[in-house]
Amino acid sequence: MSSEKPMAADYVLETRQLTRVYGERVPVQALRGVDLRIRAGEVVAIVGPSGSGKSTLLNLIGALDRPTSGEVIVGGTPLSQVRDLDRFRGQTIGFVFQSHNLLPTLTARENVEVPMYELPMRPAQRRARATELLGLVGLAQRGDHLPNQLSGGERQRVAIARALANRPAIVLADEPTGNLDSATTAEIMALLGKLNREQGVTLVLVTHNTEVAAAAQRVITIRDGAIQRDVTMDSQLERELLELKSSALGQAILRGDPLPPALADLAPRLHELLERV
Repeated sequence: MSSEKPMAADYVLETRQLTRVYGERVPVQALRGVDLRIRAGEVVAIVGPSGSGKSTLLNLIGALDRPTSGEVIVGGTPLSQVRDLDRFRGQTIGFVFQSHNLLPTLTARENVEVPMYELPMRPAQRRARATELLGLVGLAQRGDHLPNQLSGGERQRVAIARALANRPAIVLADEPTGNLDSATTAEIMALLGKLNREQGVTLVLVTHNTEVAAAAQRVITIRDGAIQRDVTMDSQLERELLELKSSALGQAILRGDPLPPALADLAPRLHELLERV
């Protein structure tokens, strides 16, 4: 087995010693030397408590902000060498936000077309591409509807279609199911999983929802601006363990609450396991 490290081009996303400091008089270090590598086709969930640095990391890898030091490399291109970040972002990175951010006066199809105005495409090509994507997310018959004529789940499907419009190298999703009920959350995650399997879409999900994180192939935990754990979810049992962590029982175990006698003897071991996911 070769001991050589893969080149940056082997990764669709790489960060090297990434730091971000806010403020001058009272500096706050939001990220502390983050090294991260994501291969094409992976589904990665980034989790952690509020203020841990998750959103800061997403903003940096999405070219929405500049690091204080370190480097972000997307599709083999260091962002520090990109002169027009807006153009690069529009052509290389797709975004799905907690609030779908659809333009209310445009139809679903027209919303999906918006990112394509950055590309040299004819109107008929944009329309055809948007129609294709709406079919891909199960909204082939809803293209002429305005956002207020769609359900919350349908609006998020339109947002996902829009994120895919320019065939991005990577799609970043910030709490993509945060405003959805549990049934719609399951539908959206099933859709994202299908897009990953069938279209090879690379996904990075920032989430507080453990059920969403359990759908990922890797779960990265950030705390105090640094990566605390990077766990590959190799089995269904590991995914179910992550779901247990978010349950009432799991939270009681982590808090050290009194448990029924049948579980009391297992509590220390369960606590150890839940702390590791």
